[in-house]
Amino acid sequence: QVQLVESGGGLVQTGGALRLSCAVSGRTFSSYVMGWFRQAPGKKEREFVAYISSTGGHTYYAASVKGRFTISRENAKNTVYLQMNSLKPEDTAVYYCAAGLVTSISKSQYDYWGQGTQVTVSS
Repeated sequence: QVQLVESGGGLVQTGGALRLSCAVSGRTFSSYVMGWFRQAPGKKEREFVAYISSTGGHTYYAASVKGRFTISRENAKNTVYLQMNSLKPEDTAVYYCAAGLVTSISKSQYDYWGQGTQVTVSS
């Protein structure tokens, strides 16, 4: 069983920064592609934010966050991070990390999910 626990969310002003962490239990963390998704208030769907390959050698970002967010991972610590800079009010959402076996922007390709952490950006 793989469990994911996000942390690091909070309230920040426009232009501020936050770093989210996702700690993953299990011995096979280094085998998983890790992704971040978010669900904004009033939105039905979670939207893709970023993913990182199992080795960390390949990353991909949604256009809305590219250049502002950075995904990284430490396989020795079973942890994936999302550094979020230059935050905007439209980044307000619950952020979820997810683990899967293929690189994908589709949430259906991820098998395990965390419970989410709230990020609120005030204007």
